Amino acid sequence: MKIPPKATKVFSGTIFDVYQWEETLYDGTKGLFEGLKRMDTVQIIPVSGDTIYLSYEEQPAKPWSIGLFGGRCEEGEDTLITAQRELKEEAGMEADIWKLYRTFSFKGKIEWNVHLYIAQGCRKVADQHLDAGEHIEIREVTFDQFIDIVTDESFCSDTIAAHVLRLQKDPMALEAFRQEVLYGS
Repeated sequence: MKIPPKATKVFSGTIFDVYQWEETLYDGTKGLFEGLKRMDTVQIIPVSGDTIYLSYEEQPAKPWSIGLFGGRCEEGEDTLITAQRELKEEAGMEADIWKLYRTFSFKGKIEWNVHLYIAQGCRKVADQHLDAGEHIEIREVTFDQFIDIVTDESFCSDTIAAHVLRLQKDPMALEAFRQEVLYGS
């Protein structure tokens, strides 16, 4: 969803801003519409050789979950810079090659993009530098294990899970994804 320019911000939150606007309905009456907007986020698939790294994470008020490394973009920050910063903070890693695989736009009443990066040639360069509300363990998996984990209900990114489930319907598309993740081709 794209918040229209005529919308008025009625609330500014830590993560979400709330907008409202009037629209003329099909019967000629007016209706009040509402939408949320948030900063874009990044998700990263870090790879070294045939190993993919996943985040096993706990945050206050959220149970342990498994997912990708990533986080929110800061105001005006390029998504690649966000991805590089988040990987270093959460995993203590840097990568030789970065590729924006795809940008997913949230469907529904939220204006929000999730930028999925593949980071190849990952290596440990520092200790984790986690936010006070994060506890992250790094898990190493193969590509096949990655697919099984991503399509399990315990995986915390429904957007990425839905994409991978669609890829599984087409063996050639899934193999192309494997090649892109592991080898950049």
